[in-house]
Parts: sequence; structure tokens; C-alpha cells
Amino acid sequence: MFLSAALVFGLTAAAQNVKKPVKPATKAPVKEAVKSAAVPRAFILVTGMDSLSYAIGLNVGSNLKSQGVENFSYEAMNEGMRDAVAAGKKPLLDEQTASMTIQQKLQEYASKKINLQKEEGKKFLAENKKQAGITELPNGIQYRIIRQGTGVKPALEDTIKVHYKGTTIDGKVFDDSYSRGEPIEFPLNNLVEGWKQTLPLMPVGSKWEIFLPSDYGYGDRGAGANIPGGATLIFELELLDVKPTKK
Repeated sequence: MFLSAALVFGLTAAAQNVKKPVKPATKAPVKEAVKSAAVPRAFILVTGMDSLSYAIGLNVGSNLKSQGVENFSYEAMNEGMRDAVAAGKKPLLDEQTASMTIQQKLQEYASKKINLQKEEGKKFLAENKKQAGITELPNGIQYRIIRQGTGVKPALEDTIKVHYKGTTIDGKVFDDSYSRGEPIEFPLNNLVEGWKQTLPLMPVGSKWEIFLPSDYGYGDRGAGANIPGGATLIFELELLDVKPTKK
């Protein structure tokens, strides 16, 4: 039972490979710093097993927090861990029930987070379409023309060459070909639905800002740590070239 829960929560920190931004150092009064450093912890790490147990706790807690789990019961979790390792003791839930409980509850929390993202996206788009220069397509995708080109427009079967920057509605950049100094070149049909809906409207040389409801981005599944499920996305798209499919 413990191993199945470990798989769900992703207890190994190395596998997550998440780099947290370093906060800039702040200057604090020397006396205050000394006072803070002198405050003792109720719990300290003494043995290697202490360190392992604490590391597992950090990972479980971090993953529960990222899933939006609230009112977590430390007592119930500790009891479950004790029952799992105790010889001859029957757990309160069998392995199948425990696995189903984890899946069901995490799905409930995930759905709650996704629905919240969608509601925030709807509110954003409702306000955004009131802005000058914004055009909304019948499917709900919005765009703003930064620069209109005069070249050919791509077909879905063509290969496109674009520079782009992608952000969430709170301004966080999740991908940026400009910062890499290298545009991408892909068959248009292989890209997200929102690109397939808007790029055929753009002549080569155009630069547009497009606003994609989640269904036209990465949907409920999201993408990696930076694009949550249900997120509305914003892209700056600059169409550099089109390579028609050879017939």
C-alpha cells in the first residue's frame, strides 16, 4: 500500500527536477537575525533514518499542496504508515480500496483546480475582448494584430517557421523562442488547436497576440509544471516563413 501511494505522490525529489527561484537577499538588523537563529526547533534530525523520514514527509506534503489538498490529516497518514509496516496488523483499508481512494480524491481536487482555472480564464477573456484592437472568433479565440504581413497564408498541411512567446494570464512565461534565439519549425497540423485555428489567418510577416481558451491550448491535462490544467494561454506569434507541403 505504501509503495502505491509513493507512486501517486512522487516522493522522489530528484524525479521532479524542480528548480525554485532564489529569493534576493534582504538586509535585516543584526540583532533580529541573531534572535531568529536562536529559536530552537521542536524536532531535529539526528540519524540517517530521521533524514529519510523527514525527506519523505517534505515530498508528500509538497505534492499534497500542489494538488490542492486541504485539511490533511497527519494522524490518519501516520496510522496508515504504521499499519503498513506492522507485522500481523490488518489495515483499515485493503490495498485496492486504498488505491481507489487515492485516485478518486486526487481527481476531485484536480477537477476543483481545473474548474477554478477555467473560471478565471472566462473572466479574463470577457474583459479582454473589450480592449481596443481585440477580435474574437466564433470559437472564442481572441487575437490582436501587432503587425500584419503581406506574404502567403499557411495551410494546415504546411510547415511553419515561427518565433513565439507563451504566457499564462497572470503574466508567467512558460516558453519563449526569442530568449533561445531560435524559431521553431513544425508541421502546423502537429501543433495545439489554437495555433491551427489562427495561423492560417496570418500572412507571412505577421505578428499577432492570440488568447486561447483552455480547450484550444492544453485542455484539462495542462503541460508540465508551468501550464496548469484548464489554463487560458496567451501567445505572441510571429510567422516568419511557410514551406508548402510537396505534392
